[in-house]
Amino acid sequence: MTSVLIVDDHPIVREGVKRILAETPDLKVTGEATNGGEALRVLRSTPSDVVLLDISQPDKSGLDVLKEVNTEMPAVSVLVLTMHSEDEYAVRMIRAGAAGYLVKEKAGSELVTAIRRLARGGRYVSETVAEKLVFNLKGDRERPTHEILSNREYQVLCMLANGRSVGEIAEELTLSVKTVSTYRFRLLQKLQLKNNAEVTRYAIQQRLVL
Repeated sequence: MTSVLIVDDHPIVREGVKRILAETPDLKVTGEATNGGEALRVLRSTPSDVVLLDISQPDKSGLDVLKEVNTEMPAVSVLVLTMHSEDEYAVRMIRAGAAGYLVKEKAGSELVTAIRRLARGGRYVSETVAEKLVFNLKGDRERPTHEILSNREYQVLCMLANGRSVGEIAEELTLSVKTVSTYRFRLLQKLQLKNNAEVTRYAIQQRLVL
């Protein structure tokens, strides 16, 4: 029996996942969490084999939660289950320690297979993501500039490119406007960009957003 923890702030998503897994006798949902902090507390009291983790959380980012899970509970496999396209976050999440990446629109047909593979110690990524991971094994000079961004800077980059304002990003990430503005300033410096329009153009060119 493989125990599964669902981490998502949307009740309808958690219910949908539970319905999918209810039909599989070898998989059992042993916990739910509505944000990253709660997920860590649940894992500490009720260990799970596989964690289904959304990137966007009300308190801390999925990247931050992933890092803490890897540090505290290295035996736990994390499957990123998110609405964000593979072009946006997949490579970064896998490189950060996720064992798999699956977009929610494919959950109905692929979720059970993905969880089972992780439970056996394997990984689950699409062929496209696998190719990108191979490409990223090349030298730093061949890797895109945004690879130098911190996880939070990268997250702010993608949100800016999707048309979010600094205020909206601050509210979603539960950060101060000043803090988000600092991340924006740093990523502009690192990427040698001048404004949000150039951020959007860069993100589109690099296929970080649709």
